[in-house]
Parts: sequence; C-alpha cells; structure tokens
Amino acid sequence: MSDLRETRHVAASPTAVYDLVADLPRMGEWSPECERVQWRGGATGAVKGAKFIGWNRAGAVRWFTYGEVVAADRGRNLAFEVTVGPVKVARWEYFIVPDDEGLDCTIIEEWTDRRGQFGGLMDRALGTRRKLNAAGISATLDALKRAAESERVA
Repeated sequence: MSDLRETRHVAASPTAVYDLVADLPRMGEWSPECERVQWRGGATGAVKGAKFIGWNRAGAVRWFTYGEVVAADRGRNLAFEVTVGPVKVARWEYFIVPDDEGLDCTIIEEWTDRRGQFGGLMDRALGTRRKLNAAGISATLDALKRAAESERVA
C-alpha cells in the first residue's frame, strides 16, 4: 500500500500521458526535486528491468539515486524502485486510467516509503520525506498535465 497517492484528470490520451511519464530523462522537467535522469547499463527506455541514475536536490542538499523499472505497460502503468547505495528508499508508481471514450485519462502517482529503519535518519538529513514528496507529487502531476495538454493542442 502506498504512503502517498494523488490524481489529476488530463485532457490527453492515456498513451500520450504514459509516454511523457516513461521518458524518465525528462523527469527533471516535471519534478521539483529530480534534476535529471540518465539511463545506464545499456538501457534506452522504460522497459521492465531498465536501470537508471537520478540526480536530485532539496534546497542546498543534492544526491543521486539508482533506479530500476519494475513495471512498464504502455498507456497504463509505470513503476520503478529507487535505492541510495544498497538501501531501498522508495517505489514510485504511475497508473493511467482512460475515460469512457479513451480520449482523456486520469493519472495517479503513488509513493511508497521503503526506507524502513533508515527513514528517520534520512528525514533529519533531508527534511520530512512525506511532506516533501506530497508537495513534489502535486507539482509533478501539475507539470505533466500542462505538458500533455499543451502537446495535445500543438
């Protein structure tokens, strides 16, 4: 069960919205915390097992994470697990639900805290993750919605 979950209705097709979310190197355009993402180990796109590195920032604090795509169903679902070194820190998941006609959709973003006993230490170093992620999810979904709807008009 996720620790945070938020939704947005988007006036764009499920595949168009998914394609934006799954283009992880563009995540820095949507997320207020993620600065950039780069595929690694020969990966070139979001398929199950693809690995990436993400550079992040919260105020003056900067760090990088390693990620692996664990679900990739175009137009429906994308999920990835994130670690800092050997420590699991989070699962991020996006669900895209088409409306009745399939022309528009709802995007759902979920965050599941995987830090366990390291959570408190990390919160002291970087700020309360739940609060930061709630604001980040909202901003990310707003940015994805704007991008998807503007690309639909273009």
